[in-house]
Amino acid sequence: MDVLFTAEEISVRVREMGAEITRFYKDKPLTVIVLASGGIFFGADIMRAIDLPIWVDCLGVASYINDKSSGQIKCRSQLKLDCSGRHVLLVDEVLDTGKTLFEVRKMLLEQGALSVKSAVIVTKEVDRSRTVAEADWTGFRCPDRYLVGYGLDSNEEYRNLPFIGALD
Repeated sequence: MDVLFTAEEISVRVREMGAEITRFYKDKPLTVIVLASGGIFFGADIMRAIDLPIWVDCLGVASYINDKSSGQIKCRSQLKLDCSGRHVLLVDEVLDTGKTLFEVRKMLLEQGALSVKSAVIVTKEVDRSRTVAEADWTGFRCPDRYLVGYGLDSNEEYRNLPFIGALD
């Protein structure tokens, strides 16, 4: 396994992102929605790095089956909070095809969210010309490799690694 981003590098970048997000939402009430399961590690860290009152919810979504994107987004849970009239920050571990962020953002706007922005710890450098989703805040960029650690998994294994590595 190649270690791409160490725990220390991740910690520094998350604090920087938290400061950027704090400045952006300075006078706006913020609701953070973490996309689970992968986003929980980054979600916990970024929420602690945001120096604002926040409301928190999680949404279980999945698009991967046996380490391959299915091309379909499945919601495995529902939100507790009503997002209408709220500024929402979606938090996920990785931006790959962009389909998950695009579909969840669309759903939240249809439900009346005032705005929906997104933060991911890693953006893969892939062609997303068929979707319009890009993350508003990204921790790191990397080539299209199979990533694990810090929430990223291979068949639910490796999520708890404190760093981000590549298996290929």
